[in-house]
Amino acid sequence: MPTLPSQSRPPVNQPHQHRQMAESFGVDPERYDRTRPSYPEAMIDRIVAASPGREFLNVGCGTGIEARQFQAAGCTVLGVEPDARMAEFAQRSGVAVKISTIEDWEPAGREFDAVIAGTAWHWVDPVAGAEKAARVLRPGGRLAAFWHVFQLPPELAERFGAIYARVVPDSPINVGIRQNAVQLYQAILDKAADGMRASGSFGEPERWQYDWERSYTRDEWLDLMPTHGGMTSLSAEQRAEILVGVGDAIDAIGGSFTLPYATLVITAERTA
Repeated sequence: MPTLPSQSRPPVNQPHQHRQMAESFGVDPERYDRTRPSYPEAMIDRIVAASPGREFLNVGCGTGIEARQFQAAGCTVLGVEPDARMAEFAQRSGVAVKISTIEDWEPAGREFDAVIAGTAWHWVDPVAGAEKAARVLRPGGRLAAFWHVFQLPPELAERFGAIYARVVPDSPINVGIRQNAVQLYQAILDKAADGMRASGSFGEPERWQYDWERSYTRDEWLDLMPTHGGMTSLSAEQRAEILVGVGDAIDAIGGSFTLPYATLVITAERTA
């Protein structure tokens, strides 16, 4: 889940302005790629089927998680990623990548059948990003942005919230962790949809949702946690204290838990 810092510099409803946070995930690309979940195959297949061809542009491709999934589905994928550390990892994994934000990237006349973004479009200016997508999409091409959203079991949400509140009192996690995650993400999808409409180049955006779940052991969850936005910007001491507390909380409920996920998609077709 993307987490926004609570400092008052850029407004918190403009996550694309938080460039330090946006480019903090490359601190450990190997861990990021190893622990972040892939996307539902049904979603991959539906985006491919809804696109006029198989040349895809992957905005904010990170380490290449979704790019490799679309490659496996028969697509040619070019990634655009501002973090050189993440881009280098993606290139080593077989993904062609240009190091840039999508707003600054120059396509040099290239066109695509789909522009995709996995857990990344909230770091993009919603209007400028949609305008750039429209510029590179063929008529009938598709813009699709998607996110994983998880809902912690109530007993862990309370414990985790207390740990964050103690270690990082101004973290937004100690508020949002108890709320319905899918409802919280509607604002992100709304902003993306508004950007598509404002560009004047897309049909009415559609929303898709894929529900699934995954079980985590204590060690698996502690391996994943440092890749979350609320952790990447903390000091080593803060991260260590949080991980110890969270590990103890998971041990207290038997050492593992099942996490419900929803993968949310906002997508629209490029008009002629």
